[in-house]
Amino acid sequence: MSFWCSKLSWMLLIIAIIGDFAVAYVLAFFYSDYSHVKQVMSVLGNPKSPVAFLYNLWLIILGILMCISAVNFYITYSNVSKSYANAGLIILLIFGIGAGILSGIFSVNEGKEIETISSKIHGIGAGVGFIALTFIPLVVGVISFKEYDSIMGIVSIVLFILSIVFFALFIMSEKEGFQNSIIGYTGLWQRLLLASMYMPLLLIAFKQIMTIQK
Repeated sequence: MSFWCSKLSWMLLIIAIIGDFAVAYVLAFFYSDYSHVKQVMSVLGNPKSPVAFLYNLWLIILGILMCISAVNFYITYSNVSKSYANAGLIILLIFGIGAGILSGIFSVNEGKEIETISSKIHGIGAGVGFIALTFIPLVVGVISFKEYDSIMGIVSIVLFILSIVFFALFIMSEKEGFQNSIIGYTGLWQRLLLASMYMPLLLIAFKQIMTIQK
């Protein structure tokens, strides 16, 4: 039996998505003063972090799993729509390489005031990756409508709108004027943004696993 489009291939995507939140949550216990609400997840990988090696290793693993899932996504949905399957492939590859592999190799600094070549590469990779992944709910939504799965299509479009809102709040949270308000909760908006982008992928992964014959 081929690995692609198999239950195992979709389980890897589920592991990547759930693992992204779980790894950050667990490692934060070993990083005193770390705030899930105020700090982005990649701060766990900064050079001064006691869990830097483990978190950066996870980012590389996440990137690899996302790249595998990108190919799997294309193969699964190319018979539904080649153009949107291509879009999903490119989006997941950009996110996997930029926000995963490159971000794991080049760590961010603990504070925004210190900028190094490594942190700049991390910022560009993660930024481009997040921008790309914002559109995955839209892609999943269109594919779902083409498969006549209206419920999944509507849910994905709603999540796409939410991802735009959370992305805007995430960007605004970096501005100095919002630091002392709820808008300044950078970590919260990042996690909600990731959740809204990941959810359509998680739903189709479970859907595929349930429909694939043993």
